[in-house]
Amino acid sequence: MEIYLDNAATTKVDDTVLKSMLPFLKDKYGNASSIYRIGEENREKIEESRNKIAKFLGVNNNEIIFTSSGSEANNFALKGVMLREKNKHVITTKIEHSSVLNTCKYLEKFHKVTYLDVNEEGFVDLSQLKKAISKDTILVSVQSSNNEIGVIQDIKEIGKICKKNKVLLHVDAVQSFGKTPLDLKNIDLLTISAHKIYGPKGIGVLYVKDGVKIDPLIHGGEQEFGLRGGTENVANIVGFGEAVELINFKEQDKIIKLRELLIKRVLNEIPDSFLNGSLDKRLSNNASFGFKDVYGEDVVKHLNYNNVFCSTGSACTQGTVEVSHVLKSLGLNDKDARSCIRMTLGKYNTEKEVKFVVENLKIVIDSLRKVL
Repeated sequence: MEIYLDNAATTKVDDTVLKSMLPFLKDKYGNASSIYRIGEENREKIEESRNKIAKFLGVNNNEIIFTSSGSEANNFALKGVMLREKNKHVITTKIEHSSVLNTCKYLEKFHKVTYLDVNEEGFVDLSQLKKAISKDTILVSVQSSNNEIGVIQDIKEIGKICKKNKVLLHVDAVQSFGKTPLDLKNIDLLTISAHKIYGPKGIGVLYVKDGVKIDPLIHGGEQEFGLRGGTENVANIVGFGEAVELINFKEQDKIIKLRELLIKRVLNEIPDSFLNGSLDKRLSNNASFGFKDVYGEDVVKHLNYNNVFCSTGSACTQGTVEVSHVLKSLGLNDKDARSCIRMTLGKYNTEKEVKFVVENLKIVIDSLRKVL
């Protein structure tokens, strides 16, 4: 038995999604920019998927721009808006995904960048946001929910603050999309990705509200309304549309029950364990644990021997020796931050699997502590 608990890193492609994609990987191979039949047919499928996503989000079709990933969409949003001008101001938080933080570091060459603090649960300090906004502020970029600790930010209130100050708001919703409903009323740019909702890797979307001025990140042809050059990945776009159609928020009720069971048993049955982030305002599938006097990497490796797959944090930071910037921002010291692992559930997980994981985790933690 293999138990996959790293659904925040990526999800298994749904069989229905895979079936929808296969024709476009073999027989339906036409370039969607071509004017002959097999090209035009693929163009129709792209627009069909665009319509599915737009309908789900409650926006116009022309506001949906396909990209190669969530990371590209984040780069597109930040650079596309900020590099139109110089010596302005952008605001983000200290716990954003690396694709936002590293883009903001790049933008420091041209603009002032403010990195907001979060409290011990990971929530943005809204009073600090209000104080940080100045006459030069163009853009605020905040995750709707964090990829490591699952905390859900108050995007509605952040949106009101931005709108009041006539500042654009970009929201990285890669983790929350498909798990919690999104209200785009005060959101100007939104990033989503297919591979977190049982769709294919290598396809994302940037929602750009009508009227928002943005320059292309990738120059080339006139694809994506002239905002993203490059031959479209028809199979992945079709898969994204199919995955969106399969979203069922009721599935989250089952996942929440599994998450609650996992958290309750770990905290009650493993001494000196702790939960990162908010107990209540967190994603349905996320459980980020710390265990005193062990290394999270060792825990992950030992669980792997028993075919239990989880991570020490974001997959985008795996392989690095640095302590998670997210956990440090919560106030954890280096030792406690290095003791953490992330388990993220999905629709294919079962109660039996969760119970198996807890029993194995108890054995692993106990054995690792004994060798200290």
